[in-house]
Amino acid sequence: MFKKVILIVDDETLNLSILMNLLKTTYSVRACKSGEEAMNSISDGLRPDLILLDIIMPGIDGFQVLKQLQANIETRTIPVMFISSLDSFVNEEKGFELGAVDYIIKPFRAAIVLARVKAQLELKETRDILKNQNQWLEQEVKRRVKESQLIQDASLIALTQLLETRDQNTGNHIVRTHKYVEALGRALGKKEKYSEVLDKKNLKRIVKASPLHDIGKIGIPDHILGKKGKLTPEEFEIIKTHSEIGGNAFKRVIEESLRIESGQTFYEKGASLMYLEEAEKIARYHHEKWDGTGYPYGLSGEDIPLSARLMMFADVFDALTTERPYKVAWSFEETEAYMLEEKGKFFDPDIVEVYLEERNRFYNILQEYSDED
Repeated sequence: MFKKVILIVDDETLNLSILMNLLKTTYSVRACKSGEEAMNSISDGLRPDLILLDIIMPGIDGFQVLKQLQANIETRTIPVMFISSLDSFVNEEKGFELGAVDYIIKPFRAAIVLARVKAQLELKETRDILKNQNQWLEQEVKRRVKESQLIQDASLIALTQLLETRDQNTGNHIVRTHKYVEALGRALGKKEKYSEVLDKKNLKRIVKASPLHDIGKIGIPDHILGKKGKLTPEEFEIIKTHSEIGGNAFKRVIEESLRIESGQTFYEKGASLMYLEEAEKIARYHHEKWDGTGYPYGLSGEDIPLSARLMMFADVFDALTTERPYKVAWSFEETEAYMLEEKGKFFDPDIVEVYLEERNRFYNILQEYSDED
């Protein structure tokens, strides 16, 4: 086992000799005769477990040495005990204010020196152990959060892949709408009105949940979901139920996660649950229209969750610009004209405004993720 390293800094040879003879049988002792020499040794890599530091020395005094040690993140945790014949209250107070852990007054009494040195080294060892434990805990928390994130991402991919196997008429719809929502949300978040509700964390949740907007279509019969022609009014009413199917599915998951057992919460609300809540809003309300003519509840204006309003714009834009079994693709210009015409009717006016700022990005997304590719 390695001996603890003690650095003694004192310009008086007699004091150095006394302390070294007293401590060398138990500890590894280094000696310096000035503050400059001590700081040079530390700059060269010396990291003592404890420093016994004289106050009055030629060049920089003990107080100045301590200030330099405290100013360096790599040395500020080294405990410093002052050794001095100056036993006035003023000097003790100044030393403690600067960060000293104790004082040893000359002339030295062996038992007191050994006891105080041992106590300070034990305290440092305890602090180091706690620091290492805290670092380990911090890394473990990060690892588990990352693991949970990977599981969440894998679940998201699995759900979207499941939806794509059922609804093969929409091509890269999920990818494009995901990116449209991100572009709109990022631009809208720069506006003062939306800076908090669309901060980095909230926007990330919305963007991440957006691919699940049509998850309720899993509950729609195959002969309707896969129909190659135009839907009848009755069939369209059935298709419309996918919003509630998806929203209710997420609601049940959230309620199960928060179920109460023996009077205690089973699952504490956290980031994952907030993500599911966002997914529920998007799935349930992304067909609501600004003027209240949408479905399933006929909500209007800001009663519609913002994430669903973003999804509504992205979803309609993509549906119009891509070919479907029941329609041909509109041109980018035709789609844009329609979206502008429906400002304040179907779509949140603020979202339409930021679309105009992002129209080139929309065009590039449409080209890059074309179904033909």
